[in-house]
Amino acid sequence: MKRAIRWELLFFDTLVYLICGLMILVLYPSAITVLTPLEVVAYMAVGWGLVTAARMIMHLYQRIWRYAGPEDYISLIAADTIATVLFLVMRAIVPNTITMMRAISMLASNLLGCIVIRLLYQYIYKSRAKDTKLEKVMLRLLKVFTGAAFADEKVNSNRIKIAIIGAGSIGTMLAEELLQNTRAIYEPVCFVDVDEGKVGREVYGIQVLNPGDNLKSDLQNRGVQEVVFALPNIPADKREALYKVYRDMGYKIKAYDAPTFGDKGKLHDFNIEDLLFRNPEDFLTEEIRNYYNNKSIMITGGGGSIGSELARQIAKCGPARLVLLDVYENGAYDIQQELLRKYPALNIRVEIMSVCDREMLEKVFELHTPDIVLHAAAHKHVPLMERNVIEAVRNNVFGTLNVVNACEKYGVGRFIMISTDKAVNPTNVMGATKRMCEMIVLSRRSSGTKYSATRFGNVLGSNGSVIPLFERQIAAGGPVTLTDKRIIRYFMTIPEATQLVMTSGAMAKNGELFVLDMGKPVKIIDLAESMIRLSGLEPGKDIQIVETGLRPGEKMYEELLVQGEKLGKTKNKKIFTEKDTPLSEAEVEDKLRILEEALATKSNRAVKKALKEVVPTYRAPEEINGAALEEKVQAGERETA
Repeated sequence: MKRAIRWELLFFDTLVYLICGLMILVLYPSAITVLTPLEVVAYMAVGWGLVTAARMIMHLYQRIWRYAGPEDYISLIAADTIATVLFLVMRAIVPNTITMMRAISMLASNLLGCIVIRLLYQYIYKSRAKDTKLEKVMLRLLKVFTGAAFADEKVNSNRIKIAIIGAGSIGTMLAEELLQNTRAIYEPVCFVDVDEGKVGREVYGIQVLNPGDNLKSDLQNRGVQEVVFALPNIPADKREALYKVYRDMGYKIKAYDAPTFGDKGKLHDFNIEDLLFRNPEDFLTEEIRNYYNNKSIMITGGGGSIGSELARQIAKCGPARLVLLDVYENGAYDIQQELLRKYPALNIRVEIMSVCDREMLEKVFELHTPDIVLHAAAHKHVPLMERNVIEAVRNNVFGTLNVVNACEKYGVGRFIMISTDKAVNPTNVMGATKRMCEMIVLSRRSSGTKYSATRFGNVLGSNGSVIPLFERQIAAGGPVTLTDKRIIRYFMTIPEATQLVMTSGAMAKNGELFVLDMGKPVKIIDLAESMIRLSGLEPGKDIQIVETGLRPGEKMYEELLVQGEKLGKTKNKKIFTEKDTPLSEAEVEDKLRILEEALATKSNRAVKKALKEVVPTYRAPEEINGAALEEKVQAGERETA
């Protein structure tokens, strides 16, 4: 592709060269050689030709010098050094020539002049949004000398003044990016950093402040309107503390994600994922990626929130075939098209069917012969399943049984089931069905298929979760509805959860129940208030928060363990195993027989009664919630004492 030459820059370089050449060859005194006008013209023409040719060859006139870095200036020095060496070789061949000192002085002063005008251009370009008289004069001069080359660069005069929290490599990268972008809506006016070696100094002319007692007034004096966190590696607890400091000052908070390979850095609102104050990690090691590479993999519920993210993560690993099985066609279609756009060579198949259809399920298994099955298909909405007990048991329990049996019949190497924290001491139908699914999976230890189940809590942004609900309510002007202000939940991002599921599945030996480290539990009231503040509104003033009462089957506090057993460690610090004694296959078959007989009655009440019989830990929500509240009160009294 043809590169555009900046003729204006070549003109200025030629002007600098003429000035330097005339000073050295004409005004510079020499008792050894006195040059005639013709010799001066000849030497200057040869020198200019060599310098310009070297710079052209290295594409120095196709570069955008306002964004120049060290590598650009090194290229300029290299080009002029080559030209100087060639000039000196020519000088040695021609008789009655100029002295070496004159030759080197002419070309070195020319190089220095060219570096100076480029640095001056960069400085004025980066300072064009400032309001000092000196910079205004320099800007006018630059426009006069460069004409249209700079005239179209209109600076946004209504920029939002920001303080960048963190004057490290990421923070300075953001500042440079904003200073160079004429259309940026943000203007960095200061940094804030705890490093005493940086405090009081300047980066790109921007002062670094100390986060001390006078910070609030220092920010106000500089007209700071928003703050941006540029601290990607700060521990979660410190990030949370900083967030509270600036939130209490009344500032809107943003975050800057450092550039990754192939992607630019991103400046965005401090979002709900940031409010978890978890340090983001990529859990997919090369070993885990290789495990899924070149295998035929099936994901049931592949169009759902978890299933579709599993598909994204699996696609990165280069599977031989990826089969998405779902009864809901729209979700499956969307993820199929997304993956085909990103991975055109991906061998992806979509099967629209229900896991309750045993005969069709077996045909799909026979057709695709999967090596690994990730089972994410399930009904998950607690209130809906309380009113549709028959469907919950049929889909969750017997659908899982159908998939497990198909895995054994068609020689699937590994089966990984997605479970939930609601399966622990369940107080609702959905949780009880998932606990029954765990029993099925863990009882199949004698099978040729390796089975495991992975249990985790809520994932942010999943379909039907509380986060999208709050977002819609805030956008509508409120109120934000909570079932109970005392409710706490565990949260994890969808990519984090799915990567850990894949990791646990790859490390499973057989019959393990894995529990993911969900971090600290979050009070839903705190989450609601933070989301309202992130929208630039004030809880209780702009947006009201209303309690509606616990829904049927809803638990006040979620748990991750059954009966409080201690967890076993794995080689991954975020994954643990629960030391739960599995039932035998015969015991599980007895429980399934009880559920089948209840389903035959077509009575939700009978099925729910049978579910309580086969899942001994399934209790009324009032019983669990009352005990949990009493335990919380006693814990508070002990702390007070």
